[in-house]
Amino acid sequence: MSALSATLGGGGLRSLLPGATERRESLSSSVSAPVRTLTPPSQLSDLELIDGCLAGSRLMQKYLYERFAGRMMTVCLRYAQTTFEAEDVLQEGFLTVFKNLGSFRRECPLEFWIRRIMVNAALRQHRRNAPLVAVSDGGEYPEDLAGEEFTLSNYNFEELLNLIQELAPRYRMVFNLFAIEGYGHKEIGEMLGISEGTSKSQYSRARAILKSKVERLDAHRTHGSFRS
Repeated sequence: MSALSATLGGGGLRSLLPGATERRESLSSSVSAPVRTLTPPSQLSDLELIDGCLAGSRLMQKYLYERFAGRMMTVCLRYAQTTFEAEDVLQEGFLTVFKNLGSFRRECPLEFWIRRIMVNAALRQHRRNAPLVAVSDGGEYPEDLAGEEFTLSNYNFEELLNLIQELAPRYRMVFNLFAIEGYGHKEIGEMLGISEGTSKSQYSRARAILKSKVERLDAHRTHGSFRS
């Protein structure tokens, strides 16, 4: 954390997280940029931000963080069980971003590279805090959804996030990696230390649980008793 604090000012990365207004104000007053620019941050390209960061500009580092932090927090929230845990993943992820920015080969979009780093940070957090062992699912659900489809497009972000966060950790990880990140079950098995077959069965289980939760949510809406 000391290295990042030196990079981004006394408050470190945590000072830039959503809700830390006082720390952001402190950061703004304490950060001086060795590289001056008249270009508004929104008009800087990703490559310009990278070059500025590599040149040692703390202001460019701040701009890069602010450009991607919101989108990456969304990624972290899907993998975490609480907002606090997601903030820890976000902070660890950006530590890795700034440490390894010089190795970014610019062969893919910067956002894609950062997203992969965030997913890996979430997996490390998962290994530390939520081993893939017996965890109660909080209910009985069908074992398989072969041939059955359901959509989540009718729900807002907060509703979807709540549904995913309620999954047991092992199901949440597999569902995110397969359904959202696009990894194959063989890759997921290697990432999580499980077999390909286990990844497939846990994804099927996660879908079954989500389908059951969606049906309950729809029932509440239909009867006018759903409360957001």
